[in-house]
Amino acid sequence: MTDTGTEKKRSLSVICSKGSFDMAYPGLILANAARMAGVDARLFFTFWGLDIVNKKKIDHLHLNLVGNPSAPIPAMIAGLPGVEALATAQMRKEMERLDIPPIREFIEMLDDAGADLYGCQMALDMFKLTKDDLVPQVKDVLTAMDFMDMSEGAQIIFV
Repeated sequence: MTDTGTEKKRSLSVICSKGSFDMAYPGLILANAARMAGVDARLFFTFWGLDIVNKKKIDHLHLNLVGNPSAPIPAMIAGLPGVEALATAQMRKEMERLDIPPIREFIEMLDDAGADLYGCQMALDMFKLTKDDLVPQVKDVLTAMDFMDMSEGAQIIFV
């Protein structure tokens, strides 16, 4: 038996909570995949995830090797001066080789594709930021409750 016209459109909500270079991409890639598949996508940037959409920080994110159990080098070496910068440069180079856009460009692509980007009001207050500190693609600043209401029925992914 087929349901006639009552099928709800698929929707994805991604909560981006980490602002390191390597942690910016999972949420952006998932939202992009959703939009490419015709699925509504919205991203909520909270806590350190605000760095991904912060005008002053978006182009300067770096890998966080210290304390990362998946880092390919020992923690003692990861903490040495210059190691994080070198690893970040290497990862940027590899991503460029794979034709993965820089974060700012990815944010612009998502906006152009119809994804909705939101900042977290509490995190902005905590870090003494305003919407003006965020890239223009951020549609609005919401409370976590507002985002949860907006995400009703959506698949929710926390990054």
